[in-house]
Amino acid sequence: MMGARERQFQVYGQTLAALQWPGEGEPILALHGWLDNAASFVPLARVLGRPLLALDFSGHGHSDHRPDGVVTHLVDHVRDVLAVVDQLGWQRFTLIGHSMGAGIACLFSAACPERVSRLVLIEGLGPPSTAPSEVASTLRKALDDMGALASKSKPVYPHISEAVDARTKGFGGLSREASSLLTERGLMPVAGGWTWRADSRLRLTSSLRLTEEQVEGFIRAIGAPVCLILGEQGMGGNGMFDHRLAWLQDAEVVRLPGRHHLHMESPEPVAAAINDFLARHPTAPQN
Repeated sequence: MMGARERQFQVYGQTLAALQWPGEGEPILALHGWLDNAASFVPLARVLGRPLLALDFSGHGHSDHRPDGVVTHLVDHVRDVLAVVDQLGWQRFTLIGHSMGAGIACLFSAACPERVSRLVLIEGLGPPSTAPSEVASTLRKALDDMGALASKSKPVYPHISEAVDARTKGFGGLSREASSLLTERGLMPVAGGWTWRADSRLRLTSSLRLTEEQVEGFIRAIGAPVCLILGEQGMGGNGMFDHRLAWLQDAEVVRLPGRHHLHMESPEPVAAAINDFLARHPTAPQN
């Protein structure tokens, strides 16, 4: 796809897929958002001009789903990331995350600080949290969702264009061009048309989330310099991450016009901000 090489990794009994672009300098691992896939970084990779590997998280894109009957947890993606970079032989690398991927990138950077040289977060700072007073009711909602899952089915679209239309109305809104990229990698053929490859369990209520105090502990443990890129019409435009900024040791914030997927819809200014940040925090290329 767009000059990218398809990659596969065997991770804890699953095959995880990825797209990889060549380039000079320290490698970059890119982590996509919830219900997106590696194609989320196609527009950015075109203009960034750096070596980049975009991973399909488990249950997303062309990657396998978790085994049947297993509950999916956000933190499980962290061990997958570690396994992938170990297989790549990357002892130290730059990490980029968008939305959910930004939350996972924060968890990984905190747990494995020796591996991450620079951290770029797009429309996300840490994972979502649940207040202690809501953890019991949230677990009950998750249990009810799990019990009802077998009676639900994915939508079937007779034409791919209808799936593209549906994706443009997803979280944060999305241009048709960006939606087409995600949809191309996110669909599979079925009787009567097309449906989403994504694991249906991804839409269930999370059975257990971190508290805000636990999120603070992770963010304070991040040692790499951080660039947080926020869309003025996206999640960052309403100040929802502002209180977490104080927990970072070395961070800068770049606010750009754009929605939640600004790295897809306006890749040039996002790439310029990333390249400027990386140039001011140089690191030796790997052999």
